[in-house]
Amino acid sequence: MKVKVLQNENEYDSATARAYELMQSKLMPESDEDQELQLLALVIEDYESKHYPVSPPDPVEAIKFRLDQMGVSEGQLNRILGGRQRKYEILHRKRKLSLRMIRKIHKELNIPAEILIQEYYMEAN
Repeated sequence: MKVKVLQNENEYDSATARAYELMQSKLMPESDEDQELQLLALVIEDYESKHYPVSPPDPVEAIKFRLDQMGVSEGQLNRILGGRQRKYEILHRKRKLSLRMIRKIHKELNIPAEILIQEYYMEAN
């Protein structure tokens, strides 16, 4: 298969089918098929990023997800956020994250700062 920039959904479908086919076979490193698979991965990723963009996660949901992923309870956030009340307010969208909180969460939970600094919806008081 000649690999080229994908222009439409049919080409995308063909490319993903071919990539799947190649992944199922035992490829030798640096073989023509291995090179084809690497190129297909690049053009598929490019097409998907343009046609199926993924929005970054909501900061509060990212924190909850990361805690779950790490097997850490929400209670551990008390120390990071400066107390139980502040943790409650953040997780229930009553208070926005401060720059200091963002830095601490980024450092301690390894959540990218660009996710934490996004605007997000707040609950009405």
